Amino acid sequence: MIEIKDLHKSYKMGSNSLHVLKGINFKAEEGELVAIMGSSGSGKSTLLNILGMLDVADEGEYILDGVPIKDLNETKAANYRNKFLGFIFQSFNLINYKNALENVALPLYYQRMPRKARQEKALKYLELVGLKDWAHHLPSELSGGQKQRVAIARAMAAEPKVVLADELTGALDSVTSYEVMDLVQKINDQGNTILVVTHEDDIAHMCKRIIHLKDGVIEKDEKVKQVRASEYV
Repeated sequence: MIEIKDLHKSYKMGSNSLHVLKGINFKAEEGELVAIMGSSGSGKSTLLNILGMLDVADEGEYILDGVPIKDLNETKAANYRNKFLGFIFQSFNLINYKNALENVALPLYYQRMPRKARQEKALKYLELVGLKDWAHHLPSELSGGQKQRVAIARAMAAEPKVVLADELTGALDSVTSYEVMDLVQKINDQGNTILVVTHEDDIAHMCKRIIHLKDGVIEKDEKVKQVRASEYV
């Protein structure tokens, strides 16, 4: 599903250059739930941005569902993002003046789905995350956990091949974090490929595999016995 070969990324810092990714190699198969861990500055957010086509590597190959991701203009990159990827962010990234239903329907608008079909599908995904009764509430009327559920519903509504989650529990208390991870595990159980950037060890062990980044290289890549979040909910 995802294949990365010898990925390098540097950023200009004045007259100097900061080499952030120093030859990353890994594969994620369809249906995997992978945690990406590393301290601040290890390169995990840069890697996620490249996987999400929000940034481009200087060297190396990135193949997504058999498609080489290379030399894309912004329009083509946006089309691929809409087709292949769903995003979940720590800060939720909901639009404040749109209600939960409208937020979830947004990626379907970019897929040019008719309005009625968009709303029906968005409602279906809100029901999946247990928020059907909150469809017409604004983000300001929702708790942090509810906002993250809306963000998950929005990521899933476009039926992406891969979901990229950046510190999806970072703004939540531990109980709410485990509820959100329970939902993520159930979505993964249905066959969705999910990559989770996290600095929290307990969250990482709710995945099936943990990649440890350090100073721009993969220090360790291990399969782990998955802890089910439902045991803590």
